[in-house]
Amino acid sequence: NGESRFSMTISMSAVLGISWLENCNYAVELGKNQAKFSLVGIGGQDLNEGNRTLTLALIWQLMRRYTLNILEEIGGGQKVNDDIIVNWVNETLKEAEKSSSISSFKDPKISTSLPVLDLIDAIQPGSINYDLLKTENLNDEEKLNNAKYAISMARKIGARVYALPEDLVEVNPKMVMTVFACLMGKGMKRV
Repeated sequence: NGESRFSMTISMSAVLGISWLENCNYAVELGKNQAKFSLVGIGGQDLNEGNRTLTLALIWQLMRRYTLNILEEIGGGQKVNDDIIVNWVNETLKEAEKSSSISSFKDPKISTSLPVLDLIDAIQPGSINYDLLKTENLNDEEKLNNAKYAISMARKIGARVYALPEDLVEVNPKMVMTVFACLMGKGMKRV
């Protein structure tokens, strides 16, 4: 009877494998046809096999769409793009009398996390303990510490940030955009 249990395990594994592949194919199909994502060269097999780069390409587009949809809802249906987010960040910082600003999501100043921390403090005044920060001549470790604090505090005030501290330190523009967009979503709900 041990033989039949072994056969059953192989059969179930084969069925589950096909089901997983079908689900992955369906996810890619929805991404391409309904969500209109750019998924050139990505197939369900890539997701099923755990291709990290191609899976992350799909996940990134889902996260970006989620973030921009939230902002669109808050903005009463107005489409939100990078320029609108950057302008909102700078206006919010200016209104709160913060000295920091950003020129784009590639701005080297972001590597210090100070614009992010100032924005958090502008959204929720008094939330940032500036005594914990290193603000001048930062080395890599100090930048990372600031970034960890920024991500932690963004989440603490209720922003649904899913970027990593390293994304701020490395100024990864795609993930930096999501940080500022999530903070914008939080800030606009406050109004």
